[in-house]
Amino acid sequence: MNRRTDATPEWSQVRRLLVVRLDNLGDVIMTGPALRAVKAALPGVHLTLLASPGGTPAAALLPWIDEVQTCRALWQDLGRLEFDPAREASLIAALLRGAYDVAVILTSFSQTPHAAAIACALAGVPHRIGESRELGRALTFAASSAPIGLHQVERNLRLVAAAGLPASDDRLEIRLPAAALQAARRRIMALGISGDYLLLNPFASCPARTLDPLRHVCAARLLAERSGLPVVMCGAPRDRPRAAALARVLGDRGVDLVGDTDLPEFAALLAGARLVLTNNTAALHLADALAVPQLVTYAGTDLVSQWQPRASPRRLLRRDTACTPCYRMTCPFGQACMALPAEAIAAAGLELLGDTEFA
Repeated sequence: MNRRTDATPEWSQVRRLLVVRLDNLGDVIMTGPALRAVKAALPGVHLTLLASPGGTPAAALLPWIDEVQTCRALWQDLGRLEFDPAREASLIAALLRGAYDVAVILTSFSQTPHAAAIACALAGVPHRIGESRELGRALTFAASSAPIGLHQVERNLRLVAAAGLPASDDRLEIRLPAAALQAARRRIMALGISGDYLLLNPFASCPARTLDPLRHVCAARLLAERSGLPVVMCGAPRDRPRAAALARVLGDRGVDLVGDTDLPEFAALLAGARLVLTNNTAALHLADALAVPQLVTYAGTDLVSQWQPRASPRRLLRRDTACTPCYRMTCPFGQACMALPAEAIAAAGLELLGDTEFA
């Protein structure tokens, strides 16, 4: 049952709509089906995404977004971000200038929509929609809490549907800009790669979900030796200092592009890969949207059902532990859930390559 403090908006009258998703890059990629549903139901609406600095680049791949605002929200970075009244006032002023009719606040199972709803209320947004386990007055429409194990894509769509818009297509989708595809092709040709390649993404923003990068790159090298395919190693600019040691392990079996691509080109490189090796991070969701085969070292931090790929051919490698799911950022137990030997990872990759050879 949905708890209503007000009726849902008269959607035919909505002209300016704000979607709030203040988490990381992968979380914003997973808003795609919900954004697509909104635009399909309301083709004339101006849709603005309010995103974190880490999530903002995803807007380049999501064509349903008309405008993006970037915000580092205090309630998302509690304990890491100092309280600054001027920054908070600037956020309210920006929302006020947007003159939004409706705010749709997307959250994970562990988050509250009420902080964002209060900010929107202070900015005069008349309709504020979210999913909540708590009672409060900040939301004008509160959908009932979804099952904890529900996939994030389906959680987002469930809220859109509860608010009265058709939302049934749960396929992840991204659109690759033509310039990014051309840049990726030129890059691959310049590297001397004329056929298939493996793409290795050995880093993640969450340490507890990151397989030891050295073990990951050793597995990639083994797989390259056995398959005959070169490895293209990618990552964010913040990972650049750690990449040199991994590149030495790859040797002549791979090339190091860590920090050398923007997000659209990275996604285009993913699209051209024969197989992606990644942790549970944004690359997983991008590869899933592109239906590219992927080998995922999937930590026990989360339930598999919440974030797993659903469309791409895949193998998810993990070990069951008593502490799963822990939802920790760092692990105090030596990452027992990711005690995966490089040999086992390479063997699983070779098996997946064989299974998808004629796909």
